[in-house]
Amino acid sequence: MANGNPEPSSIEQAAAEHATEILARRKQARASRADALSMHPGPLSITTQISRVRHAGAAAEPTAAAKTGAAASEAAAAPVQTTVQTAGYLIAVGDSWFDYPIHDVLTNLDDHYGYNIESSAHRGDPIELMVSKVGQLDQFARLLEKVIALGAKPKAILISGGGDDIAGQEFGMLINDFDTPIGGWNQQVVAGVIDTRIAGAYRMMFSTINAICQQSLNETFPIIAHGYDYPVPDGRGFLGGWPFPGPWLKPGFDEKRFPFVFPGVTTQMMAALIDRFNTMLQNVAGEPGFANVKYLNLRGTLSNAAGYTDYWANELHPTGGDPLSPGKDGFSAVAAKFQGLLSQLP
Repeated sequence: MANGNPEPSSIEQAAAEHATEILARRKQARASRADALSMHPGPLSITTQISRVRHAGAAAEPTAAAKTGAAASEAAAAPVQTTVQTAGYLIAVGDSWFDYPIHDVLTNLDDHYGYNIESSAHRGDPIELMVSKVGQLDQFARLLEKVIALGAKPKAILISGGGDDIAGQEFGMLINDFDTPIGGWNQQVVAGVIDTRIAGAYRMMFSTINAICQQSLNETFPIIAHGYDYPVPDGRGFLGGWPFPGPWLKPGFDEKRFPFVFPGVTTQMMAALIDRFNTMLQNVAGEPGFANVKYLNLRGTLSNAAGYTDYWANELHPTGGDPLSPGKDGFSAVAAKFQGLLSQLP
């Protein structure tokens, strides 16, 4: 391709092979489980029945325990039926925005919007690791099996990733020294990280998830991938930082001798970097072959102006998940944006 990215056909071929390997491992694991159950002295056999609840006032089906007399005796021989009330099943792959202590995006979607969620998300994972052979996609395939075993299908697949590919110990590599004529972002390095490495990992993520679903169910499902909002590199880590994680941004600016003054140049630089990340993700989501991928723009959800600490618990994470962060519930505001898009899906 003219922009130097791998040809879509090579990505699709690699993703299909990756999906085949993952599903082969899952097949082997299911066979091992079946062997174990066949030798078990008394394995449980549980039958469930899932019904769609069309409105909040819908009456639940009576259970066997609620019946009396001869009807109860007759029902005792029948499978126990359970009605699950849910806004739909979601499967998530991602980083700390989906795996944060106390509360995160997923817990809000569960608690506030009624979804049943299966997640392989793991805080600190860069998206390049998520799509690797030791990443989260084997667990994704396992979770897809769990949802299918319930007689359901995912309403959507949620993806959060890319922040850990940028922030952290190597963040300073993206920045030219403040005291040089080219002080600011090193555009060549930024392009390599965001427009090549992270973009390529997202292509592989979308393609592999679609291939797993196609090989398992002969269909694909909506994928929602979110960009990030504008953070402030003020040096705050989780629960204040050391010995806890963070900060992730200010040390890189300090290394390149950028002063932190709020509002100031480093906050503006982060806004430009986040814009570039979002542009990349939106463009990848719009490429041929990804018609089922929905890009979610979160910019402007959390403030980076005066009072920003009401929305940001630290440099990278919204409030609401950190018990020591007062103010607004940033994770709840982010979850509301997800719900706005989920509510438009069938």
